[in-house]
Amino acid sequence: MNETNEEKIEKKKNRNKKPKNQEMLYVAYIFLGIFVCMIGYFVYFQTMVSSNVITSAYNKRQDTFADRVVRGDIVTSDDVVIATTNVAANGAETRVYPYNDLFAHAVGYASHGKTGIELLANYQLLSSHAYFLERFVNEVKEEKNMGDTVVTTLNYELQKTAYDALGDYRGAVIALEPSTGKVLAMVSKPDYDPNAINANWESISSSSDSVLLNRATQGLYPPGSTFKILTLLEYMREGNDLENWTYECTGSYTEDDVTINCYQGKKHGMVDLKTAFAKSCNGAFAKMGMEINNTEFMRTCNELLFNTELPIEFPYKQSSVSLEKNDETGTVMQTAIGQATTEVTPMHMALITAAIANGGNLMKPYFIDSIENYTGEQVKKYMPSSYGKLMTAGEAAVLTEYMTETVLSGTATALQSEVYTAAGKTGTAEYTTDKSKSHAWFVGFSNVEDPDLVVCVLVEGAGAGSTYAVPIAKKMFDTYYVNN
Repeated sequence: MNETNEEKIEKKKNRNKKPKNQEMLYVAYIFLGIFVCMIGYFVYFQTMVSSNVITSAYNKRQDTFADRVVRGDIVTSDDVVIATTNVAANGAETRVYPYNDLFAHAVGYASHGKTGIELLANYQLLSSHAYFLERFVNEVKEEKNMGDTVVTTLNYELQKTAYDALGDYRGAVIALEPSTGKVLAMVSKPDYDPNAINANWESISSSSDSVLLNRATQGLYPPGSTFKILTLLEYMREGNDLENWTYECTGSYTEDDVTINCYQGKKHGMVDLKTAFAKSCNGAFAKMGMEINNTEFMRTCNELLFNTELPIEFPYKQSSVSLEKNDETGTVMQTAIGQATTEVTPMHMALITAAIANGGNLMKPYFIDSIENYTGEQVKKYMPSSYGKLMTAGEAAVLTEYMTETVLSGTATALQSEVYTAAGKTGTAEYTTDKSKSHAWFVGFSNVEDPDLVVCVLVEGAGAGSTYAVPIAKKMFDTYYVNN
């Protein structure tokens, strides 16, 4: 049957319509897809991300909460108020730090920017979980509500002990619980009085002593003999015989016309590996450095968080170590004893030590224990969390054994006590061409069978770790057990 002209014209119109309808359908699908994605992201943001964005220490919009909330208190774990807000009769608010310099770098300050826990907990301090009716009445009266109280992990007695023990020296002291990651004390010197930040900002911020620098997390230093912990770990990982290893120390070790001297040229005589570690024999570890694989050693260092990020909330500087496959003999030997270009922060060394004390597992360090409303009712509790394994339990056990020997017969015998056992490693790190100048280091932990406390001490330019750092650690351990 022949089509009429009208039918042919209609079919042609329909053929022309179909592609246009399909194009419009595709566009509709695209917009529908975009809409669904936006809804999906909105739900994801509200349920998963928004809390982190709002509570981020770097969200400056938090400060607008100060228009209706009086900044809350910061207290220690033993209920000592270390930051509070005084409100005058005319409503003027002054942030007050009752212990002046004592908690300077840990608590920080809340003017001219924010630092320390004042920054970490800014959102919580400007939030109020006072009772609903009280908040309602205050808002009706256009009066401010009282902000929440931040309960830190810091311990007043340990903080004061660290502060007093460091004295007039520049440096840092850190104490933390290896099983939880709670930071119990963190002192950095030189320091400043946060009460005087506004009055003295120009002089403080331009100080040649860098008083605002938190040396515990931002100070980079050669680790000296504390780094022998990593050298020993690598030597162990390469399957070397630790039990039958011996070395005769004559006070120095020479390889390819490069000589490494023991501290003050001390001759240790015939030593096994445990004794070499305990006595901190540079010659033995320089020789060991020549025997291990540089590439594998770098892998171990990186696994122990060198050249990478640390799991801490405070601003920090990244520790570094560099060792290439074909590096010169001097670089290899110097690196093995914690010198060369190696730099590390005290916090990093504390974390490595904490992992050893905790069977190889590193707990993330944290500073905030809980949030309470101003009447003391708990709003939120922060729980320990694991970063992961830095080494096996077997490796941690061997390192613990060697560090224990350091206290029993080596450079840290001053830590021996009838109240607790201890394990540790001292360090004396040269930092200038003048070898008479060195930083004093100690890293270690107490109650070796079930470790309680990790302590890291760094004293700038003081001298030997056994002479200057160990006594500070001793005071920290003694204080801990007097109060527990």
